[in-house]
Amino acid sequence: MSERGGGRGAGVLPEGAVRLAGWCAVLLLVAGVAWVAVWLCVLFRAAVIPVLLALLGTALLTPLHRRLLAMKVQRSLAAGLTCAAVLVVVGGATYIVVVALVDSGDQIVASAKLAAQDVARFLGAGEASLDDLASNARDLFDRFGEPAASGVISGLGLVAQAGAMGVLAVLLVFFFLRDGDRVVGSLRTMAPGPVGEMTEAIARRAYRAVEGFMRGTTMIALIDGVLTTIGLLILGVPGAPGLGALVFIGAYIPYLGAFVSGVLAVLVALADGGFAIALWTLLVIFLVQMLEANVLQPVIQSRTVQMHPAVVLVAITAGATVGGVIGVLLAVPATAAAFGIVAELRERYGGGSGATAAGAGPVGGEPGTP
Repeated sequence: MSERGGGRGAGVLPEGAVRLAGWCAVLLLVAGVAWVAVWLCVLFRAAVIPVLLALLGTALLTPLHRRLLAMKVQRSLAAGLTCAAVLVVVGGATYIVVVALVDSGDQIVASAKLAAQDVARFLGAGEASLDDLASNARDLFDRFGEPAASGVISGLGLVAQAGAMGVLAVLLVFFFLRDGDRVVGSLRTMAPGPVGEMTEAIARRAYRAVEGFMRGTTMIALIDGVLTTIGLLILGVPGAPGLGALVFIGAYIPYLGAFVSGVLAVLVALADGGFAIALWTLLVIFLVQMLEANVLQPVIQSRTVQMHPAVVLVAITAGATVGGVIGVLLAVPATAAAFGIVAELRERYGGGSGATAAGAGPVGGEPGTP
């Protein structure tokens, strides 16, 4: 009787409900751990952001470091030369972008002002409204001048903090390139046995996904910027080099960056050349984006993690909510790493070969990679 009653008590809930409850508990646990991890990252963002930026930079610089190691260059010297080369390239590119924006900044601002006036006339606001706004500028400055000054001081503090983070990120890139093999070894020793081997394989797969994303995005951004600049120069749009530079920078923020830079280019073309030139500019931007979506993305990033546009948009939104501009920049690489981890786990527990994935990590087991 007792055994029969115990059997009836054990079967109160259907087996499907028990499994659902188990999965809900697992999801709640994972969500809690993820929330704590995000909270800790936000709390210690001054240290976390340089580490994440350094990982992105290391992923982008790994191929150059490999070639130097293949040329029998000493490990520390190879890492130093890689960082120096990147500083020269980034500094030169920044100089070119800044010069292009400064040279064409007046034209872009003037054209944007004309576009704003055209939009104001279209909406029914005449010249008097703009003149009244200009005449009241002194009163607005007297009223909000002190808060604006304090905001400038705060902005200078943020610039100094960003500079310190940048220096720390460069130093971390050097150490990641030089001691990457030690990082991988430490991952294995922290979890010995099969768990350690799996941890190393997951880390390599995530790193390989980020490496492919950074390399492919940089190449696509360069092609987009060059093609956009050529098209705008042919149409005679003022500030074409500066607008092309904005397209290059915006390419690191999928969809949103292209949208913002494209809208600005169309507005400048509308103010300077009229409706027809604006339509041609819109066509140029559209063709460049179609080329990216249908040719460049499949060809250049065909061997990296492929993410659905909806996933990318959700990741960008979540990154902006958590970390602002830095969160937007880091959201898509982090999502690519997550997709790489999921792919590794699927190969291991879904019938694939995890050992192959581990051996074909970002460097195929070569030293010098995290």
